[in-house]
Amino acid sequence: MLNGSGIKIFSGTSHPELAEIIARRIGLPLSKAEITRSGIGETNVRIAESVREDDVYIINTGCGAVNTSLMELCIMIHACKIASAKRITAVIPLFPYARQDKKDKSRAPITAKLVANMIQKAGCDHVIVSGAVLTLVSTTAYDRYSGGQTMDLHASQIQGFFDVPVDKTHFNVEDVVIVSPDAGGAKRATSIADRLGVDFALFHKERKKANEVSRMVLVGNVKDKIAILVDDMADTCGTLCLAASHLSEAGALKVFGFVTHGILSGNALSTITESNLEKLIVTNTLPQNANQAACKKIEVIDIGKVLGEVIRRSHYGESVSKLFHEVPY
Repeated sequence: MLNGSGIKIFSGTSHPELAEIIARRIGLPLSKAEITRSGIGETNVRIAESVREDDVYIINTGCGAVNTSLMELCIMIHACKIASAKRITAVIPLFPYARQDKKDKSRAPITAKLVANMIQKAGCDHVIVSGAVLTLVSTTAYDRYSGGQTMDLHASQIQGFFDVPVDKTHFNVEDVVIVSPDAGGAKRATSIADRLGVDFALFHKERKKANEVSRMVLVGNVKDKIAILVDDMADTCGTLCLAASHLSEAGALKVFGFVTHGILSGNALSTITESNLEKLIVTNTLPQNANQAACKKIEVIDIGKVLGEVIRRSHYGESVSKLFHEVPY
């Protein structure tokens, strides 16, 4: 709980519900800001209270109209900067353009690096992304981001992921096998499996040509196990649901999906409904009320408590890395 001295928390328009949860967690009201759009779509921001010499946190995430949310965040940062805020921290549960994080073809941009630089140039001192803190120092901002210090650092969420769903579904961790839907997520999945002391499996994708998966080969044993697919993002959910089908065919008793960011675009909700997944469990880094109403298989874990604790620790200069091993519930 914060005493409110010298700290201000502002919310953008992308996910006000999460901002309210975070503010309640740390015992402070959201500070006032007026955000409007002009007739041609330009964003107008007015910070409606003094932030001089304050420690400012601005909560906005990369969902919905992502470009609008990103521009809104940068303008809010800039507005606080020129209003003489002492320190500005952007709280971005889902980093915009996070998947465009490498040069995968000739003349392709690294857009995530551009976004990191935009946020820094706007006047931001720190970024909190999914429970991790990124200090923006010159152009090393993206290098730290891409090095794994921000996106999907959900070690602080791992125990929370497994406490709540296990209690609700009444299965023993001993019966679980952690599964990565692709080789790229193997490190994430093995980290969770090691922490829980359970088995691990993964899918190897064989491709006929670029962007066309010819088949998925399961490496590992899931027979008579409860298979839990873990991933950082669920977008169209085609790969996730295809993996669930293969796991059932391989003898898994039940298949669950645990995903950090539930983007759930296109036909994702109907794909999940018709799939072999018992549940798809996501966090509320993005708004999920409409998705839950449309698909009964979706459950949501609240990360507001974690992000609120990160803000509290950041403000008082306490260790944030400690949260990678303890969940503040």
